[in-house]
Amino acid sequence: QGEQSARVFRLAYINATLQTGLANPLDEAISAQGDPGIEDVNKIAEIPYDFVRKRLTVLVAAGDEIHMITKGALDTILAVCSRIRQSEGAAALDGDQLQEIRGRFAQWSGQGFRVLGVASRVMTEMCACSPTDEQDMIFEGFLLFFDPPKPGVAETITQLAALGVGLKIITGDNKLVAMHTAETIGLHLEGVLTGSELNRLHDDALWHTVEHTNLFAEVDPNQKERIITALQKRGHVVGYMGDGINDAPSLHSADVGISVDSAVDVAKEAADFVLLEHDLDVLRQGVLLGRTTFANTMKYVFVTTSANFGNMFSMAGASLFIPFLPLLPFQVLLTNFLTDFPAMTIAGDSVDQEMIEKPRRWNIAFIRKFMITFGLVSSTFDYLTFGLLLLVLKVSQDTFRTGWFFESVMTELLIMLVIRTQRPFFQSKPGKGLFYSTLAVALITLALPFIPGLNSMLGFTPLPWGLVLALIGITSVYILMNEAAKRYFYRRVKL
Repeated sequence: QGEQSARVFRLAYINATLQTGLANPLDEAISAQGDPGIEDVNKIAEIPYDFVRKRLTVLVAAGDEIHMITKGALDTILAVCSRIRQSEGAAALDGDQLQEIRGRFAQWSGQGFRVLGVASRVMTEMCACSPTDEQDMIFEGFLLFFDPPKPGVAETITQLAALGVGLKIITGDNKLVAMHTAETIGLHLEGVLTGSELNRLHDDALWHTVEHTNLFAEVDPNQKERIITALQKRGHVVGYMGDGINDAPSLHSADVGISVDSAVDVAKEAADFVLLEHDLDVLRQGVLLGRTTFANTMKYVFVTTSANFGNMFSMAGASLFIPFLPLLPFQVLLTNFLTDFPAMTIAGDSVDQEMIEKPRRWNIAFIRKFMITFGLVSSTFDYLTFGLLLLVLKVSQDTFRTGWFFESVMTELLIMLVIRTQRPFFQSKPGKGLFYSTLAVALITLALPFIPGLNSMLGFTPLPWGLVLALIGITSVYILMNEAAKRYFYRRVKL
């Protein structure tokens, strides 16, 4: 067995060195095994690896002999072998030997080793080196590779599952290796599908199967792409992580392609993200950051669409019944200017846990319903303010504008604190930026009508404190009505 191992080692070294032309990964082992002696070996030709043959072959000249050396998936190597290397020489490859070879393959694969076969053949004459020449070869032995999962992978998978992110393994490795990997990382297998089984499935059947299968083994690049497309057809947002040449099509087809900095160039170019840290927990952090950003983006959209819709409806309606502009143009601009400061801090607002526990989608119909519902509530209280100012108190033009400016700014500030969460507003703590900017703008709004010189320049007039208290009362009732409308809305409409 020692003689056979040394020969396999030498063949593997020759194959890898001549294939790449670079420093060989076996170099570190040479010091222990001895120099395999390839200084007199010259590469003549190569049959590149492809996903049909699943083999790579080189033709080399070693002294006066020409050798064909092949490595690849064990079954495809055995398919071109008629003999096996033994200590006394090459012997016919019979059924018992095939059974023993496959038994070793199954044993090593079950332990997580990726197993390749190596075969050779001495050529009696120069050939064109085509796939048809890969025949009547001698099985030399095995090459075993082991790539253990990174530390912390099992914990990361558990955390991603808690966030509603499912994991599916899609690999070209054989089924036994893939199952061992799944077991090692703690992935509960719901279903296993191999490439040959996948080929027998029509697209409709595959769309159903992918929902209940989380391990796909022995698949080629085209089959990987089919799996991703099937998941997308089922309405899933698919992220694909890969680092090899055969992963490039899938990285491009997935909604989010993820690669690593040690991947081949074509994989990194096809990916949307390249991870610089060798830690899969970065994926979990990215999911949380993305969902937090999405949640805060939706808050901003909700606030601005509902407030602007309500103000537009109020301004248009008031203009039909009063003989002056409800607000002067620069007062409208001042309203937007002041309320924009708290709105800008929404990007860094704290997010409720339930908003990041599962993925959410952009939903225009939901936004439209939200805008109409809360915009109408806003307009209703605007008209109540108009009635109080014009019909009950019969105030002057400047007092009307000052009162509505006060009410408009205060309601838009406070509505941010209400509709930023699906919880009761007092049970969800806003971010510091949002809280303090809202407080500062509220104090400025309250002070502006009472600052001599500045108030007249802005077209404001000091408000009687009784009117200020009445407007604060209307604003308080407005907040309570929005809280009630929010509960009703989220019971009937789901984001």
